[in-house]
Amino acid sequence: MDNISVIGVGKLGLCFALTLEEVGYNVLGVDIDADYVNNLNNKNFNTDEPGVKEKLSKSTNFSATTNLEDAVEHSDVLFVVVATPSYDSGRYDHRQVDMLCDELVKIGNHETEKHLVICCTTMPGYCDIIAKKMKEYNYTVSYNPEFIAQGTILRDQKEPDMVLIGEGSQTAGDLLEEIYFKHTDNYPTICRMSRIEAEITKISLNCFCTTKIAFANMIGDIVLKSGGNPDVVLNAIGSDSRVNHKYLGYGFGYGGPCFPRDNRALSIYAGDIGCPAKISIATDESNDEHLEEQVKLVLSHRKLGEKIVISGVTYKPGTTILEESQQLKYAIRLAELGYSVTIRDSEAVINILKDQYGSYFDYEKE
Repeated sequence: MDNISVIGVGKLGLCFALTLEEVGYNVLGVDIDADYVNNLNNKNFNTDEPGVKEKLSKSTNFSATTNLEDAVEHSDVLFVVVATPSYDSGRYDHRQVDMLCDELVKIGNHETEKHLVICCTTMPGYCDIIAKKMKEYNYTVSYNPEFIAQGTILRDQKEPDMVLIGEGSQTAGDLLEEIYFKHTDNYPTICRMSRIEAEITKISLNCFCTTKIAFANMIGDIVLKSGGNPDVVLNAIGSDSRVNHKYLGYGFGYGGPCFPRDNRALSIYAGDIGCPAKISIATDESNDEHLEEQVKLVLSHRKLGEKIVISGVTYKPGTTILEESQQLKYAIRLAELGYSVTIRDSEAVINILKDQYGSYFDYEKE
């Protein structure tokens, strides 16, 4: 099996396609934006994700198309990396996957079995619904999400700690395992299971990280109010091998495009099946309360109207993503209270902030 199709070659899908191409696969990417596809094929694409432009410029066996039927003919393995944003309710919006499956149904049945691999985050049970629909057209459906972070996507894809495979069949699972062993540089743990087990695992793992962050900040707030140093206490706690230091630093709460919504989604799904996820609910509440503790700390040390400089307001350094950023919420709360807030960040981030907030803040380039 030398050919692979990747449906949805946005930031994550493109990184995955180029990672596969680099180890020898012939990869065909699919996107609905013709101009974007042309830029990929002409290697004129620009991105702030490290290493992507260089990999694209060196690629020889990657191309893109707007024609879904070409992708189906190209390979029996089709990775789906389209967006599943969240509704206001907190549930994931599966409409892009639904529309894709409708288009695949229109293309019709196949003599050879096709393996549809859903890589985007879904509500538990969704992939089983899709599998029933697609079985009639000779597709298996597997669930294979990635665990990556913005700014280190290529590295995370090459060196994952764990590969999660919610296999649609033994054959599909074997194929996915073979692909991951070929394109990863390390020896990740391969976890094969049912689709719904994998869907629960995906959001649960992120929820554990949010719980750990919220716990660290809660302890840090307690230590500060007691006159101590949070870093000293958390370093000691993290030195126990049962805990370790990852995600155990004191600072801003969690934000960004993944952690908050996964935390909410697990709570919603658990409620649907009558098994309340009280820890996830408490984690979100604790994250909000920690922000208020940070604001109270400023109020206790700084007079209203004073200038406060905040360095970096994206949800994590090295990105331009402001989605659910606790740092930005912190800046907004202080400005609302009457402080003169200056945000020090990259030119790209400042331009985004000026578009959204105008003169609400003052700005300094890093």
